[in-house]
Amino acid sequence: MLVEFQSVCCTHASSEPVRCLSGWIITPCEPALRQIQSTMGRSRSSSGVPTVVVGLAALLFSNVLIYLYLASLYQSDVQLVSSHIGCQPQHFKMATMKNCTPWLQCSQINAEVRKLKLIGQGAIKKVYLAEWRTQKVALSKLSSLDYLEDFLHGLSMVQALQGPHVVQLVGFCLEEHTLVTEHHPHGSLLNLDVVLAQEQHQQHNTWQTRLRLATDYVSILHYLHNSPAGRRVMCDSNSLEKTLSQFLLTNDFHLVVNDLDALPEVDASRGLLVKCGHRELTGDFVAPEQLWPFRDSGKPFSDDLMPEYDEKTDIWKIPDVTWFLMGRVPGGDLAHFHLFQIHDQCKKEDPTLRPSAVDVLKVYKSVYSSMVRDSVGFRDML
Repeated sequence: MLVEFQSVCCTHASSEPVRCLSGWIITPCEPALRQIQSTMGRSRSSSGVPTVVVGLAALLFSNVLIYLYLASLYQSDVQLVSSHIGCQPQHFKMATMKNCTPWLQCSQINAEVRKLKLIGQGAIKKVYLAEWRTQKVALSKLSSLDYLEDFLHGLSMVQALQGPHVVQLVGFCLEEHTLVTEHHPHGSLLNLDVVLAQEQHQQHNTWQTRLRLATDYVSILHYLHNSPAGRRVMCDSNSLEKTLSQFLLTNDFHLVVNDLDALPEVDASRGLLVKCGHRELTGDFVAPEQLWPFRDSGKPFSDDLMPEYDEKTDIWKIPDVTWFLMGRVPGGDLAHFHLFQIHDQCKKEDPTLRPSAVDVLKVYKSVYSSMVRDSVGFRDML
Protein backbone atom coordinates (compact mmCIF):
# COMPACT_ATOMS: atom_id res chain seq x y z
CA MET A 1 0.00 0.00 0.00
CA LEU A 2 1.34 3.43 -0.98
CA VAL A 3 0.18 6.40 1.13
CA GLU A 4 1.51 9.96 1.14
CA PHE A 5 2.47 11.72 4.39
CA GLN A 6 4.83 14.51 5.31
CA SER A 7 7.28 12.23 7.15
CA VAL A 8 6.44 8.88 8.69
CA CYS A 9 8.92 6.20 9.72
CA CYS A 10 7.98 3.07 11.57
CA THR A 11 9.83 0.40 13.46
CA HIS A 12 9.26 -3.12 14.58
CA ALA A 13 9.50 -4.06 18.20
CA SER A 14 13.26 -4.05 17.75
CA SER A 15 13.05 -0.33 16.93
CA GLU A 16 14.72 -0.92 13.59
CA PRO A 17 13.21 0.95 10.70
CA VAL A 18 11.58 -1.28 8.08
CA ARG A 19 11.65 1.26 5.28
CA CYS A 20 11.37 4.98 5.29
CA LEU A 21 11.07 7.23 2.23
CA SER A 22 10.94 10.98 2.10
CA GLY A 23 7.26 11.75 1.92
CA TRP A 24 6.17 8.15 1.21
CA ILE A 25 5.92 5.14 3.48
CA ILE A 26 5.51 1.48 2.67
CA THR A 27 4.89 -0.36 5.92
CA PRO A 28 2.79 -3.02 7.58
CA CYS A 29 3.69 -1.92 11.08
CA GLU A 30 0.88 -1.24 13.54
CA PRO A 31 1.77 2.33 14.67
CA ALA A 32 1.93 3.56 11.11
CA LEU A 33 -1.24 1.70 10.15
CA ARG A 34 -3.07 3.28 13.04
CA GLN A 35 -1.84 6.71 11.97
CA ILE A 36 -2.83 6.08 8.36
CA GLN A 37 -6.28 4.79 9.30
CA SER A 38 -6.81 7.68 11.70
CA THR A 39 -5.77 10.25 9.09
CA MET A 40 -7.85 8.69 6.31
CA GLY A 41 -10.84 8.42 8.62
CA ARG A 42 -10.61 12.10 9.50
CA SER A 43 -10.27 12.96 5.81
CA ARG A 44 -13.40 11.00 4.87
CA SER A 45 -15.48 12.33 7.71
CA SER A 46 -14.37 15.93 7.35
CA SER A 47 -14.37 16.38 3.58
CA GLY A 48 -15.03 13.34 1.35
CA VAL A 49 -18.45 12.18 2.49
CA PRO A 50 -20.07 15.61 2.91
CA THR A 51 -18.78 16.72 -0.49
CA VAL A 52 -20.21 13.67 -2.23
CA VAL A 53 -23.50 13.92 -0.38
CA VAL A 54 -23.85 17.63 -1.08
CA GLY A 55 -22.95 17.11 -4.74
CA LEU A 56 -25.48 14.31 -5.19
CA ALA A 57 -28.14 16.29 -3.36
CA ALA A 58 -27.53 19.34 -5.54
CA LEU A 59 -27.70 17.23 -8.70
CA LEU A 60 -30.91 15.55 -7.56
CA PHE A 61 -32.44 18.88 -6.58
CA SER A 62 -31.60 20.47 -9.94
CA ASN A 63 -33.13 17.52 -11.80
CA VAL A 64 -36.29 17.82 -9.70
CA LEU A 65 -36.51 21.54 -10.51
CA ILE A 66 -36.11 20.87 -14.24
CA TYR A 67 -38.77 18.14 -14.10
CA LEU A 68 -41.20 20.40 -12.26
CA TYR A 69 -40.48 23.21 -14.72
CA LEU A 70 -41.20 21.00 -17.73
CA ALA A 71 -44.31 19.57 -16.09
CA SER A 72 -45.63 23.03 -15.31
CA LEU A 73 -45.22 24.11 -18.94
CA TYR A 74 -47.51 21.33 -20.10
CA GLN A 75 -49.96 21.04 -17.20
CA SER A 76 -50.74 24.73 -16.73
CA ASP A 77 -51.17 25.23 -20.46
CA VAL A 78 -53.48 22.23 -20.81
CA GLN A 79 -55.67 23.54 -18.00
CA LEU A 80 -56.00 26.91 -19.71
CA VAL A 81 -56.79 25.48 -23.12
CA SER A 82 -59.17 22.81 -21.85
CA SER A 83 -61.48 24.96 -19.73
CA HIS A 84 -64.49 22.84 -20.77
CA ILE A 85 -62.90 19.54 -19.78
CA GLY A 86 -64.91 18.03 -16.96
CA CYS A 87 -68.24 19.11 -18.40
CA GLN A 88 -70.84 16.53 -19.34
CA PRO A 89 -71.29 15.76 -23.05
CA GLN A 90 -73.16 18.47 -24.96
CA HIS A 91 -72.14 21.12 -22.41
CA PHE A 92 -69.64 23.98 -22.60
CA LYS A 93 -67.71 26.19 -20.20
CA MET A 94 -65.54 29.07 -21.37
CA ALA A 95 -62.53 30.31 -19.41
CA THR A 96 -64.34 32.94 -17.32
CA MET A 97 -67.39 30.75 -16.59
CA LYS A 98 -67.78 28.96 -13.26
CA ASN A 99 -70.28 26.31 -14.34
CA CYS A 100 -70.90 24.11 -17.37
CA THR A 101 -73.91 25.02 -19.51
CA PRO A 102 -75.84 22.89 -22.05
CA TRP A 103 -75.28 23.72 -25.70
CA LEU A 104 -77.46 26.63 -26.77
CA GLN A 105 -80.50 25.77 -28.89
CA CYS A 106 -82.33 27.82 -31.53
CA SER A 107 -84.52 29.78 -29.10
CA GLN A 108 -81.57 30.72 -26.90
CA ILE A 109 -79.38 31.71 -29.85
CA ASN A 110 -82.11 33.93 -31.29
CA ALA A 111 -82.90 35.55 -27.95
CA GLU A 112 -79.50 35.78 -26.24
CA VAL A 113 -76.76 35.88 -28.89
CA ARG A 114 -76.18 39.40 -30.19
CA LYS A 115 -74.33 39.83 -33.49
CA LEU A 116 -71.63 42.53 -33.35
CA LYS A 117 -69.62 42.55 -36.59
CA LEU A 118 -68.41 40.42 -39.49
CA ILE A 119 -64.93 39.02 -38.81
CA GLY A 120 -64.54 36.38 -41.53
CA GLN A 121 -66.08 34.99 -44.67
CA GLY A 122 -65.49 31.93 -46.82
CA ALA A 123 -67.31 29.98 -49.49
CA ILE A 124 -69.29 27.98 -46.92
CA LYS A 125 -70.05 30.39 -44.10
CA LYS A 126 -69.83 33.93 -42.76
CA VAL A 127 -68.42 34.41 -39.27
CA TYR A 128 -69.51 37.20 -36.92
CA LEU A 129 -68.16 38.36 -33.61
CA ALA A 130 -71.12 38.06 -31.24
CA GLU A 131 -71.92 38.27 -27.54
CA TRP A 132 -73.75 35.91 -25.22
CA ARG A 133 -74.23 36.98 -21.59
CA THR A 134 -71.09 39.18 -21.70
CA GLN A 135 -69.12 36.30 -23.26
CA LYS A 136 -67.62 36.91 -26.70
CA VAL A 137 -68.50 34.11 -29.13
CA ALA A 138 -68.20 33.41 -32.85
CA LEU A 139 -71.49 33.11 -34.73
CA SER A 140 -71.22 31.27 -38.07
CA LYS A 141 -73.97 31.35 -40.69
CA LEU A 142 -74.24 29.34 -43.90
CA SER A 143 -73.37 31.53 -46.89
CA SER A 144 -75.19 29.54 -49.57
CA LEU A 145 -77.45 26.51 -49.66
CA ASP A 146 -75.11 25.14 -52.33
CA TYR A 147 -72.72 24.30 -49.48
CA LEU A 148 -75.28 22.97 -47.00
CA GLU A 149 -73.76 19.48 -47.08
CA ASP A 150 -70.31 20.85 -46.22
CA PHE A 151 -71.75 23.01 -43.44
CA LEU A 152 -73.59 20.07 -41.87
CA HIS A 153 -70.48 17.89 -42.16
CA GLY A 154 -68.43 20.53 -40.36
CA LEU A 155 -71.03 20.83 -37.61
CA SER A 156 -71.15 17.06 -37.13
CA MET A 157 -67.35 16.95 -36.83
CA VAL A 158 -67.26 19.77 -34.28
CA GLN A 159 -69.87 17.89 -32.24
CA ALA A 160 -68.17 14.50 -32.49
CA LEU A 161 -64.62 15.71 -31.84
CA GLN A 162 -65.14 18.03 -28.87
CA GLY A 163 -62.01 18.11 -26.72
CA PRO A 164 -58.90 20.18 -26.01
CA HIS A 165 -57.74 20.08 -29.65
CA VAL A 166 -61.00 21.37 -31.18
CA VAL A 167 -62.73 24.75 -30.92
CA GLN A 168 -65.37 24.64 -28.20
CA LEU A 169 -68.95 24.32 -29.38
CA VAL A 170 -71.38 26.71 -27.65
CA GLY A 171 -74.55 25.89 -29.59
CA PHE A 172 -76.19 25.47 -32.99
CA CYS A 173 -79.49 25.84 -34.81
CA LEU A 174 -80.08 23.49 -37.74
CA GLU A 175 -83.24 25.29 -38.85
CA GLU A 176 -81.37 28.55 -39.39
CA HIS A 177 -78.01 26.99 -40.34
CA THR A 178 -76.12 28.72 -37.55
CA LEU A 179 -73.26 27.59 -35.36
CA VAL A 180 -71.88 29.25 -32.20
CA THR A 181 -68.35 28.55 -30.96
CA GLU A 182 -65.89 30.06 -28.50
CA HIS A 183 -64.22 33.24 -29.78
CA HIS A 184 -60.42 33.51 -29.84
CA PRO A 185 -59.39 37.17 -30.28
CA HIS A 186 -56.01 36.39 -31.88
CA GLY A 187 -57.81 34.84 -34.83
CA SER A 188 -56.36 32.23 -37.15
CA LEU A 189 -52.79 30.98 -37.22
CA LEU A 190 -52.20 33.23 -40.22
CA ASN A 191 -51.97 36.10 -37.72
CA LEU A 192 -49.16 34.54 -35.66
CA ASP A 193 -46.32 36.87 -36.66
CA VAL A 194 -48.52 39.95 -36.39
CA VAL A 195 -49.70 38.98 -32.90
CA LEU A 196 -46.20 38.16 -31.63
CA ALA A 197 -44.90 41.48 -32.99
CA GLN A 198 -47.28 43.40 -30.73
CA GLU A 199 -45.56 44.94 -27.72
CA GLN A 200 -47.72 43.15 -25.15
CA HIS A 201 -46.91 39.76 -26.70
CA GLN A 202 -43.26 40.13 -27.70
CA GLN A 203 -42.12 38.15 -24.65
CA HIS A 204 -43.83 35.12 -26.19
CA ASN A 205 -41.89 35.40 -29.46
CA THR A 206 -39.44 32.65 -28.48
CA TRP A 207 -38.47 29.24 -29.79
CA GLN A 208 -40.28 27.73 -26.78
CA THR A 209 -43.64 29.25 -27.72
CA ARG A 210 -43.22 28.54 -31.41
CA LEU A 211 -42.10 24.94 -30.94
CA ARG A 212 -45.05 24.35 -28.59
CA LEU A 213 -47.35 25.62 -31.34
CA ALA A 214 -45.75 23.21 -33.81
CA THR A 215 -46.19 20.41 -31.28
CA ASP A 216 -49.85 21.41 -30.89
CA TYR A 217 -50.25 21.18 -34.66
CA VAL A 218 -48.84 17.64 -34.76
CA SER A 219 -50.94 16.71 -31.69
CA ILE A 220 -54.07 17.80 -33.54
CA LEU A 221 -53.12 15.68 -36.56
CA HIS A 222 -52.56 12.71 -34.26
CA TYR A 223 -55.98 13.27 -32.70
CA LEU A 224 -57.72 13.53 -36.07
CA HIS A 225 -55.97 10.41 -37.34
CA ASN A 226 -57.17 8.49 -34.27
CA SER A 227 -60.40 10.29 -33.44
CA PRO A 228 -63.68 9.02 -31.96
CA ALA A 229 -65.16 9.65 -35.43
CA GLY A 230 -62.57 7.50 -37.21
CA ARG A 231 -59.36 8.33 -39.06
CA ARG A 232 -59.87 11.78 -40.53
CA VAL A 233 -57.83 13.63 -43.17
CA MET A 234 -57.47 17.42 -43.33
CA CYS A 235 -58.52 17.95 -46.93
CA ASP A 236 -58.91 21.73 -46.69
CA SER A 237 -55.12 22.11 -46.67
CA ASN A 238 -53.96 22.40 -50.26
CA SER A 239 -51.72 25.40 -49.53
CA LEU A 240 -49.82 26.70 -46.52
CA GLU A 241 -52.16 29.69 -46.19
CA LYS A 242 -55.27 27.51 -46.35
CA THR A 243 -53.83 25.11 -43.78
CA LEU A 244 -52.96 27.89 -41.33
CA SER A 245 -56.47 29.33 -41.66
CA GLN A 246 -57.94 26.10 -40.24
CA PHE A 247 -56.43 26.74 -36.79
CA LEU A 248 -57.12 29.35 -34.12
CA LEU A 249 -54.50 30.87 -31.83
CA THR A 250 -55.66 30.86 -28.21
CA ASN A 251 -54.98 33.59 -25.65
CA ASP A 252 -52.33 31.43 -23.96
CA PHE A 253 -50.64 30.70 -27.30
CA HIS A 254 -51.83 27.22 -28.13
CA LEU A 255 -53.77 25.89 -31.11
CA VAL A 256 -57.25 24.53 -31.64
CA VAL A 257 -58.56 23.32 -34.98
CA ASN A 258 -61.56 25.35 -36.07
CA ASP A 259 -62.61 24.58 -39.65
CA LEU A 260 -63.73 20.96 -40.03
CA ASP A 261 -65.90 21.30 -43.14
CA ALA A 262 -63.64 19.00 -45.21
CA LEU A 263 -62.62 16.10 -43.00
CA PRO A 264 -63.28 12.82 -44.87
CA GLU A 265 -62.70 9.43 -43.29
CA VAL A 266 -60.01 6.90 -44.22
CA ASP A 267 -60.24 3.22 -43.34
CA ALA A 268 -57.76 0.92 -45.04
CA SER A 269 -59.51 -2.19 -43.70
CA ARG A 270 -62.63 -1.22 -45.64
CA GLY A 271 -60.72 0.07 -48.65
CA LEU A 272 -61.92 3.57 -47.81
CA LEU A 273 -59.57 6.24 -49.19
CA VAL A 274 -60.07 9.91 -50.08
CA LYS A 275 -59.59 12.54 -52.75
CA CYS A 276 -59.42 16.13 -51.56
CA GLY A 277 -61.74 17.81 -54.02
CA HIS A 278 -62.51 17.08 -57.64
CA ARG A 279 -60.06 19.47 -59.28
CA GLU A 280 -56.40 19.03 -60.13
CA LEU A 281 -54.01 19.99 -57.35
CA THR A 282 -50.61 21.53 -58.06
CA GLY A 283 -47.58 22.86 -56.19
CA ASP A 284 -44.96 21.55 -53.78
CA PHE A 285 -47.06 21.91 -50.63
CA VAL A 286 -49.44 19.05 -51.44
CA ALA A 287 -48.15 15.49 -51.21
CA PRO A 288 -46.88 13.77 -54.40
CA GLU A 289 -49.78 11.30 -54.39
CA GLN A 290 -52.19 14.25 -54.56
CA LEU A 291 -50.75 15.35 -57.92
CA TRP A 292 -52.10 14.17 -61.26
CA PRO A 293 -49.86 11.16 -62.04
CA PHE A 294 -50.05 11.64 -65.83
CA ARG A 295 -49.13 15.33 -65.92
CA ASP A 296 -45.75 14.67 -67.58
CA SER A 297 -47.35 12.72 -70.42
CA GLY A 298 -49.68 15.58 -71.28
CA LYS A 299 -52.81 13.59 -70.48
CA PRO A 300 -55.58 15.96 -69.33
CA PHE A 301 -56.76 15.68 -65.72
CA SER A 302 -59.68 13.37 -65.02
CA ASP A 303 -61.20 13.09 -61.56
CA ASP A 304 -62.39 9.58 -62.39
CA LEU A 305 -58.83 8.43 -63.10
CA MET A 306 -57.23 10.28 -60.19
CA PRO A 307 -55.99 7.76 -57.57
CA GLU A 308 -57.18 8.06 -53.97
CA TYR A 309 -54.90 8.39 -50.95
CA ASP A 310 -54.86 8.37 -47.13
CA GLU A 311 -53.89 10.45 -44.08
CA LYS A 312 -50.18 10.37 -44.94
CA THR A 313 -50.83 13.48 -47.05
CA ASP A 314 -51.09 15.37 -43.74
CA ILE A 315 -47.68 14.03 -42.67
CA TRP A 316 -46.02 15.36 -45.84
CA LYS A 317 -47.06 18.92 -44.92
CA ILE A 318 -45.73 18.94 -41.34
CA PRO A 319 -42.20 20.26 -42.12
CA ASP A 320 -43.56 23.20 -44.14
CA VAL A 321 -46.04 24.20 -41.44
CA THR A 322 -43.37 23.91 -38.73
CA TRP A 323 -40.94 25.99 -40.80
CA PHE A 324 -43.50 28.81 -40.81
CA LEU A 325 -44.35 28.41 -37.12
CA MET A 326 -40.72 28.56 -35.97
CA GLY A 327 -40.14 31.90 -37.68
CA ARG A 328 -36.71 33.49 -37.25
CA VAL A 329 -36.21 33.51 -33.49
CA PRO A 330 -32.97 32.63 -31.64
CA GLY A 331 -32.90 28.89 -31.07
CA GLY A 332 -35.09 28.18 -34.08
CA ASP A 333 -32.17 26.91 -36.16
CA LEU A 334 -31.27 24.45 -33.40
CA ALA A 335 -34.84 23.16 -33.34
CA HIS A 336 -34.75 22.66 -37.12
CA PHE A 337 -31.46 20.77 -36.72
CA HIS A 338 -32.95 18.39 -34.13
CA LEU A 339 -36.06 17.87 -36.27
CA PHE A 340 -34.19 17.34 -39.53
CA GLN A 341 -34.28 13.54 -39.50
CA ILE A 342 -38.00 13.19 -38.74
CA HIS A 343 -38.81 15.90 -41.28
CA ASP A 344 -36.76 14.05 -43.88
CA GLN A 345 -38.90 10.98 -43.21
CA CYS A 346 -42.09 13.06 -43.53
CA LYS A 347 -41.00 14.03 -47.05
CA LYS A 348 -40.60 10.48 -48.36
CA GLU A 349 -42.11 10.16 -51.84
CA ASP A 350 -43.62 6.81 -50.89
CA PRO A 351 -46.37 7.56 -48.34
CA THR A 352 -45.99 4.14 -46.73
CA LEU A 353 -42.45 5.13 -45.67
CA ARG A 354 -43.59 8.26 -43.85
CA PRO A 355 -43.98 8.13 -40.06
CA SER A 356 -47.34 8.29 -38.34
CA ALA A 357 -48.43 11.45 -36.56
CA VAL A 358 -47.74 9.87 -33.17
CA ASP A 359 -44.17 9.03 -34.24
CA VAL A 360 -43.61 12.66 -35.24
CA LEU A 361 -45.23 13.86 -32.02
CA LYS A 362 -42.86 11.78 -29.87
CA VAL A 363 -39.86 13.35 -31.58
CA TYR A 364 -41.27 16.88 -31.21
CA LYS A 365 -41.89 16.39 -27.49
CA SER A 366 -38.44 14.88 -27.00
CA VAL A 367 -36.75 17.76 -28.83
CA TYR A 368 -38.71 20.34 -26.84
CA SER A 369 -37.86 18.72 -23.50
CA SER A 370 -34.17 18.30 -24.31
CA MET A 371 -33.85 21.90 -25.52
CA VAL A 372 -35.54 23.20 -22.37
CA ARG A 373 -33.22 21.10 -20.18
CA ASP A 374 -30.18 22.34 -22.08
CA SER A 375 -31.26 25.98 -21.80
CA VAL A 376 -31.95 25.62 -18.06
CA GLY A 377 -28.56 23.97 -17.55
CA PHE A 378 -26.83 26.71 -19.54
CA ARG A 379 -28.44 29.43 -17.42
CA ASP A 380 -27.39 27.59 -14.25
CA MET A 381 -23.77 27.55 -15.43
CA LEU A 382 -23.91 31.29 -15.99
